[in-house]
Amino acid sequence: MLDVQGLRKSFDGFQAVSGVSFSVPRGSISAIIGPNGAGKTTLFNVLNGFLLPEQGQVHWQGRPITGLPPHAVCRRGIGRTFQVVRLFPHLTVLENVMVGAFAHGGSPDRARKSAAEALAQVGLVDRSEALPSGLTTLELRLMELARCLATSPTLMLLDEPLAGLSTDGVEVMAAMIRRARAAGTTVAIIEHTIQALVKLADRLVVLDQGRRLAEGLPGEVTRDPVVIEAYLGKRWLARHGTAHAEDLRA
Repeated sequence: MLDVQGLRKSFDGFQAVSGVSFSVPRGSISAIIGPNGAGKTTLFNVLNGFLLPEQGQVHWQGRPITGLPPHAVCRRGIGRTFQVVRLFPHLTVLENVMVGAFAHGGSPDRARKSAAEALAQVGLVDRSEALPSGLTTLELRLMELARCLATSPTLMLLDEPLAGLSTDGVEVMAAMIRRARAAGTTVAIIEHTIQALVKLADRLVVLDQGRRLAEGLPGEVTRDPVVIEAYLGKRWLARHGTAHAEDLRA
């Protein structure tokens, strides 16, 4: 569905994304992981048009979208959330989600209906008329997810949707992501912690210092000596060794 080939992006000579290539299969939950500073968010910013790459191509359903502005990328069916929730503090939760629903145009009534459906999908109907200042961290994450869903995406790019959540909160968010996939939306997630993603994702892409280290099934990637050395570390190796993916998912 999404095919990324040789993307490069630098800032003042610093190579934030260096020749990254990977693919996101239709119907998958694909996770892009790596330590802080690995280039994950820069990569997403290139994918959805916030930044222009210096080299490389992005193809969406077989057609090039490299260099399109964010609103054009969104209208082609690629939604996006942000690590720091982008909210309108003086609008209600429903109105915040309506902003996403307007991505494809339409009347306020249609946007309100789409936003209400998205809030129902993530379990926030009872918070529709609240202001964002009264929401918990989990509820803010769910509101951001609902706003993305309100754009009617075929692919969602989720930027650290599990950040700042408790163990229970991670489980709730993971359940909502699985629900979105079950409803037909392909998902790509970036995170810097791997434990939850081993259980959630079908595929992992590992970045380090702007470069792709590995790509494949979670069990394969977490046994890769290069990934262990560069990212997971000796503590991970001592704890998990060469355990099979099913053991990690348990």
